[in-house]
Parts: sequence; C-alpha cells; structure tokens
Amino acid sequence: MKEIMTVTGPVSPEKLGFCQCHEHIALSKGQSYLVNPALCIDDMEKSLEELRRYRSFGGDSVIEAQPCGCNRMAGELVRLSEESGVHIIASTGFHKLLFYPKEHWIHTMPVQELEELFAGELEKGMYVDGDRLRPARQCAARAGIIKTAYDTEELSPRYQELFRGAALAAMRTDRVIMIHVEQGTDPRRLFDYLAGLGVRPQRLMFCHMDRAIRDLEIHKDILKNGAYLEFDTIGRFKYHSDEHEISIFRELTEAGFQDQLLYSLDTTRERLKSYQPSAVGLDYILNTFNPLLEAFGISEDMVRKFSVTNPARMLTQ
Repeated sequence: MKEIMTVTGPVSPEKLGFCQCHEHIALSKGQSYLVNPALCIDDMEKSLEELRRYRSFGGDSVIEAQPCGCNRMAGELVRLSEESGVHIIASTGFHKLLFYPKEHWIHTMPVQELEELFAGELEKGMYVDGDRLRPARQCAARAGIIKTAYDTEELSPRYQELFRGAALAAMRTDRVIMIHVEQGTDPRRLFDYLAGLGVRPQRLMFCHMDRAIRDLEIHKDILKNGAYLEFDTIGRFKYHSDEHEISIFRELTEAGFQDQLLYSLDTTRERLKSYQPSAVGLDYILNTFNPLLEAFGISEDMVRKFSVTNPARMLTQ
C-alpha cells in the first residue's frame, strides 16, 4: 500500500493514527503576520510543548498547512516531529496571495515552474528559503501534501495558473491537494476546474467549508463527487458553537458521507495553549470535542473514522 510522506520519512497508513488534518504549528514572522498578528508561531519550545501535550492525550499525527514561500519553517518541523513523537505531514503549494509581498515570485512564476517547484518539494526535499526571493536551498525533508487557497477572486487568471501548477504536480506525484475555501466563493466551480484538468476527486480535500459555506447542499454536491471535506470550526465560537458543528457532522453522516469527513482546529498563535494559556489548545478535539460528539449520539466508531480511518485513506487512495 502507498506510504504517507512525513517530514521524518515515509510511514505506512496504519502508523498514521489519530490525525488532525489542517494545523499550523511553526510559522515565522512575515507578510502573514502583517495581515494578522496571530499568524506567527515562531517559538519552537512552545510549539514543542504543544505537540507533546497533544501526543500525551493520544494525538499521533498532524498535517501542517503552511506552504512554501509563505514563512513555512521546514527545518524546524523536522525537529518538532523528532522531539515530540508526532508525525508531521508538511505542505508545498500556495496560500492566498495577500499573504505574500507584492514583489514575491508567487505572483509571476510560470505554470511549468510552479509544477516543478511543487513536485520537487514532494519528491526531493522542501526549500528552506523562498519567502521573498525564488527558493534555492533544499533540505532532505519532503512535503507530503499540496496546499492551495481558493480566495474571493476565485478563478482569476493568476489563480487559474496557480491551481494548474498544483494540479499538474498532484497528478505527477499522486499526492492530495488541500484547498483553503474562503467565504463568498463557490467551491463547486473549483472542483469542476480541477476535475477538468484530470485530478481525481479522491485527491481533493476542501477545508473550512463548515464556516465558509453555510448551504449544506453545496457540501453534499462536492461529497457526491468523491472529494473529502475537512471541518475545523471547532472551538471557534466567534463563528458558531460546537453543538452547531456537530449538527453539520450529523446531517452529512446521515446522508451517507461519513467516509469522506475529516476534522482539525486550524490553529493560530492565539489558539495554542503554549502561546496563550487560555486557548483551546491542540488537544481540544481529543479532550473536549470527541466526548461531545459521543454525548450527542455520534458513535465511537464514527469518531474513529473522522480521526484515524479517513485521514489514512485520503492520503493513500
């Protein structure tokens, strides 16, 4: 069976264990910080403390969703994984363009070069530079997934090029495309675009739709086509309650889509206990949300699907 690529090397699907599929645990200060100061997670001792706490409560793996050239801390992810015992799956790809300086290469790099860059990080090793100038220095640690972002521009000419580069790299390496979905967009349009390029639906993971897209019929439209949805508006009470979050899980599982649902927290500096003691912390799903799911009638077997079975299948099928 296909292996899952982590920053410390490949692991078999059965070794992935409990996995939160969209997190941030290491993020240096850059353009993202200027947009939102919570988008800086640069104290590695605190990040290590957070991962160790997560591990102590049963967390085995995380997908780190920060892509190349956007203040990702590739080398630090290796140390965090080695010292915490948590498998970390790193991302190549691209984020929303507002998270890059105006002169950044992400705005102009041709599609073929984007494909080579993304595929190279998946096949050879991640770049440890590239936050401003074109990346030049690679490390041995490889990315295991392609992060992308569907912003309010939707399929503008530049975003079409970025998604085409990601799609070509995904098909070349047979890796998953993670998609940040922004409020005010229609992800079905992006699904059709990527499918038209030849990407298999099973290699697509649409994220944040539990807060970005209120109409669950849109969720179902994407699920019917075979893609995965990752929900992370958990413990994010400025959007909605955990009880409302559970109602989304219940409706979609009752509709038969339980094998395509994933969850996470989409952590920022303000949501990590080691940085902000009053925060929910990376262990919130394990200690608070999972028990709440079961209290609301979601079975233990179903919870295991969201946290163990589905992530391993999504990353390897």
